[in-house]
Amino acid sequence: MAYTTVDDPTIYFTTNLRNGLYGGSDTAFNIGFQPDWIWDKRRSDTSVHALYDSVRGFGSSGKVLYSNNNNAEATNALIDSVSSTGFTIKASSDNTGTLVDWCWKAGTAFSNDASATSVGSIDSSGSVNTTTGFSIISYTGTGSAGTIAHGLGSTLSLYIVKNRDDSAAWRVFVYLLGANKILRLSTTHAESTDTGMWNNTLATSSVFSVGTPAQVNTSGEKYIAYCFADVKGFSKVGSFVGNGNADGPFVYTGFKPAWILTKKATETSEWHIYDNKRVTINPNNNVLSPNLDAADSINANCNTDFLSNGFKLRNTNDNRNDTGETHIYMAFAESPFVNSNGVPTNAK
Repeated sequence: MAYTTVDDPTIYFTTNLRNGLYGGSDTAFNIGFQPDWIWDKRRSDTSVHALYDSVRGFGSSGKVLYSNNNNAEATNALIDSVSSTGFTIKASSDNTGTLVDWCWKAGTAFSNDASATSVGSIDSSGSVNTTTGFSIISYTGTGSAGTIAHGLGSTLSLYIVKNRDDSAAWRVFVYLLGANKILRLSTTHAESTDTGMWNNTLATSSVFSVGTPAQVNTSGEKYIAYCFADVKGFSKVGSFVGNGNADGPFVYTGFKPAWILTKKATETSEWHIYDNKRVTINPNNNVLSPNLDAADSINANCNTDFLSNGFKLRNTNDNRNDTGETHIYMAFAESPFVNSNGVPTNAK
C-alpha cells in the first residue's frame, strides 16, 4: 500500500499572503484550487480572525464568523467570489497592510436526511473531501441530544462547532482528549469536563455527537461544524508533552508541515498558528493566535523547526512547551514524508 494518497497537498490546502484590501477594484488570487474554507487575518495590525466558507456562502450575501469572539455570524462580502483556481477579494477603500488567507478545499456537495438514511438523528448538509478528511457541515439544532453525519467515512480526530445565530462560544472536540472534554477556540481556557456537550460520546466514522447546550444544539438555531479526520501524509491531530527546554520535543506527523495549530490543553494558554509562508526558514517563529486580534508576533519564544517528517519545539515558552503539560496540535502538509511512489521529501 502506498504511504499516502495525497502526493500534492498544495491542491487541497495553502497559505496565501497578500497586501491591503485593494481599493478601487476587485482583485483575484490564484491559489491552484477552489477554496471552500477561507480563514482571513490582517497581519500588520490588530484585527479579527475572519472565517468564511462555501456552505454559508460567499459574495454579496456571504457570511462571516470570527474565531477571536463569540458573535453570531454577520453578512460580509469580502470574499466576492471563488473559482476553480482561487478567489476574488471585493474592492475596498482600505488598501493598506498585509494579510494572510489560510485556504482549504472540500468541494463535494453533501446532504443527509437522517430519517431516510438511518445515519445520525439530525439532518445535515455541506461540503466534503474524503481524500483529505475535511468537511464543512451545517445543521439545525433540535434541542435533544443527537448524532450528525459528517460525510467523511473516517473517524473524526477534531471538530469545531459554532452557533451561527447566537453569541454562544466556539466549542472544540478533540478525540484524544476524550468524550467529555471541551476546548474553546475563542479563549485561553484549559480543557474542561462537560459530559453534556458531546453527549459523552466519541465521534465515529459516520457521525459526531452533540448534547443539548446552546453552543452546539439549541432547537431551531443554525450551526456550522468544521470536521477533520487524519489522513496519512496530509493531516494529523495529536499531542505532545512539553519539556520547557530549547531542545524541545520532536513531534512526528509523517509529513513536512505547511500549517500547525497548537494549544496547551491541560492549562490556560493562547492558541497558536504557524505556517510555511509567513516564515520560510527555520526556526519558524511567527505566530498568530485564533483567540486574539493581535498582529503577527515574531520572537524566539515561538521558535519551532518545520522538518521533513514533523516539527520540533525550540523554545521554553510556557504557552508552547510547558514542562509536563499536554499540548494538542492539528497540522497540514506541505509535502508527505514519502509520496505514493516511495520518494522522500526534504526538510527546509
